[in-house]
Amino acid sequence: MSGPFSFEEPPLPLFEGQELILTGSKGTLPSYIKDHRKRLRDRFLTGGATAMPDYELLELVLFRSLPRCDVKPLARKLLEEFGDFNRVLSAPVERLCAVRGVGDAVAVDLKVVEASAHRLARSRILQQHVISSWDALLDYCRTAMAHHEIEQFRILFLDRKNVLIADEEQARGTVDHVPVYPREVVKRALELNASALILVHNHPSGDPTPSESDIAMTEKIGDAANALSITLHDHLIIGKSAEFSFQSEGLL
Repeated sequence: MSGPFSFEEPPLPLFEGQELILTGSKGTLPSYIKDHRKRLRDRFLTGGATAMPDYELLELVLFRSLPRCDVKPLARKLLEEFGDFNRVLSAPVERLCAVRGVGDAVAVDLKVVEASAHRLARSRILQQHVISSWDALLDYCRTAMAHHEIEQFRILFLDRKNVLIADEEQARGTVDHVPVYPREVVKRALELNASALILVHNHPSGDPTPSESDIAMTEKIGDAANALSITLHDHLIIGKSAEFSFQSEGLL
């Protein structure tokens, strides 16, 4: 294999008790699988993603990765392993490839869908007045961070008009800790000529309640920023299905 991906099909069989479905000299799919794929595509075009459960939406993605295979068992296997559609997309490549039936093509296609979702959400806040686009900001943070398995600390840098000028990952850590250095935060703000900051990090446990170290770290960054006339607007902690705002809870 050269590079991280070889784009080879996974070895047969894909699943216990199931062979890759190929019929005829040209490897055409059986009619019942063709009909199933057409029904799912038609339903998606008619009703969108909201009309489909997670396993069917995942099937639609897998159709392109495994064009000659019944992908329903793999879709269900992935959901059993990771929990839901979002967690499947957010899973590390190594963990995805550990699931029987997932080869390089499947892993790449899943990560492309994840990256597309991130880019779309980010486009809705980049160069926008962040304070008046708060719902879009929260959507972006949820999309980018809610389902990560390790803690990630991001900083949103704003100009004097509270327009987002940069969104940068400052650090990654473990499942329950990420090292953050206030001096590095304000140094980067000065390099970007930023006038305000919003701190964002995720809690892989799913509970966005801040820890004592979260509170202490926020106070230190706030003090360092204030000394240089940089405003700390908020610190958002992103959980699986909820978020915690230091500003809203009176901690800033």
